[in-house]
Amino acid sequence: MPLALLLSRIRLPPAAMPSTRSASSARLVRASRADANPVVREVKRESSVSFDISKPESPSVKRKRVKRELEENGEHPVKQVVPDIEDFRYDKTKALTSSIKVEKKARVSAVIKVGAPENWEAVLRGIKNMRLSGQAPVDTKGCEKAGSLLPPKERRFAVLISTMMSSQTKDEVTHAAVERLSENGLLDPDAIVRTDEAMLANLIKPVGFYQRKAQFIKEASKICLERFGGDIPDSLNELLALRGVGPKMAHLVMSIAWKNTQGICVDTHVHRISNRLGWVFREGTKQKTTTPEQTRMYLEKWLPKDEWEPINPLLVGFGQTICTPLRPKCDMCGITNLCPSAFKESSSPNPKQKKTRSP
Repeated sequence: MPLALLLSRIRLPPAAMPSTRSASSARLVRASRADANPVVREVKRESSVSFDISKPESPSVKRKRVKRELEENGEHPVKQVVPDIEDFRYDKTKALTSSIKVEKKARVSAVIKVGAPENWEAVLRGIKNMRLSGQAPVDTKGCEKAGSLLPPKERRFAVLISTMMSSQTKDEVTHAAVERLSENGLLDPDAIVRTDEAMLANLIKPVGFYQRKAQFIKEASKICLERFGGDIPDSLNELLALRGVGPKMAHLVMSIAWKNTQGICVDTHVHRISNRLGWVFREGTKQKTTTPEQTRMYLEKWLPKDEWEPINPLLVGFGQTICTPLRPKCDMCGITNLCPSAFKESSSPNPKQKKTRSP
């Protein structure tokens, strides 16, 4: 068969045979699109224009580039006053750092410095003058008098036991209990541990809560033997760890036994008188303190440290003789002109008047 006849009979697929019509149609479509969108046509013709989808410049890189271009053109860059919008982006590290700084400043500013009360020095001098006689029970029978004739180690133990018994008990009663323990050879931790608890309670009676205090005294004596070689703890925290020893007792023991005053010993007398004098307030208010511990913390904010140790026996004796809990003797007090509570509490009992029926 002739070759020309064979080729005429073979049918090629549409893709294999280029179509002049289809090619020309495609050119017409492209041309019409270009005419409809001149921007696209212009972009296609401009070879120098390109689309950059890389990571955007950081603010610092952008500023450096602009500055360099201005310098190349002989222009001086103008100092930017308003920052780029990128500068306001949230930065977790910076935000955390700035919040910490603000918090620290707030904490420092929240610390309230308490000023000393007006005329407090004159008030203190007046009380000292009234206490010159030394006739109050605390002057002769206070806890600091316990075991005064004993060697230092034994005296420290006697001070601890006397202090533990003094809570809610008059000085005269506590002093008598210490004397009975001394007469029976029980101002010694080893002797107390070997003594029956019931017998110990009977010896210290009528000290307030004598049965419970006898239990605490035995426990403290055992700890003194096992951990301190028969001596007493020499730190505030270790004293507070003993059952039956509170802040008032711990500060008193540290001052008397170890001559190491770390805080003010505040009992009911110091607490009451400090409030009557207007020396203490609840934090952030002008209201009276409600607990001896609140009074202690407030007093320590302004009272000079050299007054911390003597303030307890001074005010205790003043409270035992003149500024008593009930019916204070304001008529005998020498600082009534400086005391905001003077004559506000009845100095003598008011007899109840009998109601008479009208006829």
